[in-house]
Amino acid sequence: MANKSSLEKKTGGILGAIERVGNALPSPFILFVWLVVILIVLTAVLAAFGVSAVNPTTGETVAVQSLLTRDGLVWILGSLVTNFSGFAALGIVLLMQMAIGVTEASGLLHTAVRRAVLGVPTWALTAVVIFIGINGSIASEASIVFIPPLAAAAFFAAGKHPLAGLIAGYAATNAGFTANVMITSTDALLYGVTQEAAQTIDPNYTTSPANNWYFMIASCFVLTIVGTLVNDHIIEPRLGKYTGTEVDEARDATPLEKKALRNAGIFTLIYIAIILIGLIPKNGILRAEDGSIIKGPFVTGLVPFLLAYFVIVGIVYGFTVGTFKKVDDIPRVMAESLTSLTGYIVLVFVIAQFIAIFNYTNLAMVVAVNAAAFLDTIGLTGVPLILAILIVTTFVNFFMTSGTAKWYIFAPIFVPMFMMLGFAPEFAQAVYRIADSCTNPITPIYPYLPMVIGMAAKYDKKFGMGNVISMMIPYSFGFLIVWTIFVILWMFLDLPLGPGAFVYLQ
Repeated sequence: MANKSSLEKKTGGILGAIERVGNALPSPFILFVWLVVILIVLTAVLAAFGVSAVNPTTGETVAVQSLLTRDGLVWILGSLVTNFSGFAALGIVLLMQMAIGVTEASGLLHTAVRRAVLGVPTWALTAVVIFIGINGSIASEASIVFIPPLAAAAFFAAGKHPLAGLIAGYAATNAGFTANVMITSTDALLYGVTQEAAQTIDPNYTTSPANNWYFMIASCFVLTIVGTLVNDHIIEPRLGKYTGTEVDEARDATPLEKKALRNAGIFTLIYIAIILIGLIPKNGILRAEDGSIIKGPFVTGLVPFLLAYFVIVGIVYGFTVGTFKKVDDIPRVMAESLTSLTGYIVLVFVIAQFIAIFNYTNLAMVVAVNAAAFLDTIGLTGVPLILAILIVTTFVNFFMTSGTAKWYIFAPIFVPMFMMLGFAPEFAQAVYRIADSCTNPITPIYPYLPMVIGMAAKYDKKFGMGNVISMMIPYSFGFLIVWTIFVILWMFLDLPLGPGAFVYLQ
């Protein structure tokens, strides 16, 4: 019998069990269909037993409602379409995807990252790769594809082991995926789910895509420091000196691309100046009537401002470099960018039903009230509560890699529960994002794991899943530990999470 390959040997034990369980799960759509069915049956059983809770806000008794009744059937038939069309996050995600699609199709994102990575001194290279990788989520998951090989090329050019660059780029784009100095499509997607979950407690509660912005900006710099220390003191010493010859092309930007980048930079400065003109004066047009910025049209209309910026800066770059030839190219690439979301749109249909059922049946309120009461009884609040949420999310991430899919399940429980204990929905979202992000690169069923193994084989043909995961563990746990301490410190200092968003309910 032929010997097993090194990759096959390394997929046994716990990692092999995790991979087998993950592969045995149905697709997210089918999974949510089953969850909807289970939810309908569960609410019928709970309603039959008269399960209820007292809303601490209104003092009213809220009972679980069954959908297996005439009224329940009428509600299902009457709300099926509106549950989908009224899903808060759908429109914003589509808009952001179209906008970022223009910058990506123009070549701006790829050129800007390549120019940034290949143009830094050796002593700062690791930090720059980590920082750019963390912020690569502005291009969504596309950053996972193009940043690691660019980082490998940059490391080789600087006399470093290219695999160290590849690993650093992959770790940053995955373990730090949710952090960014900009508002991304992830922010736009998560906030809508958070808002709907919060409205089960307070129907008038609203939030914005910028609700974790300040915390995520600070997180970028904290994670960059952690990632740099991990790479320089653990990964590079372990890899040693590179003796191979295979490298990616470390091509610098062409003169035309540099000119296009310069034009895009000039437009960016003009765009920022226009915004500041509307924000700085006390009676500025982008301020609210009471003079505040937080309640003004800039914050409340942040998505349109981002939409306009990404579209126009992509147009400026694209027409300069020649990737766009005519105006008709713009709606074409915007339409093409949405093709990657077809699966998401289909998934949203069943997810919207799941969340609507959760809300209609009062199950979210009942679970939140009773869970909060239980946590209060055993004293699980504050730091222990944060740790409990992190542990649960981290564990589930090994079996369900989609961060948004998990939040659709967790938000109706976590958000109301946090609110019952005096924490703001935005804080629950921030805590969730930490655990969801950090363990991505060590999840065996993660869809991009085979990709990075293939990239690594270019430099070391024996480099397999075990090697990748073992080198990702220091990044994942380093990020998770430090980021957890950071969010706890943020909580104790009671710092704002974003414009108008706080740790505690105001």
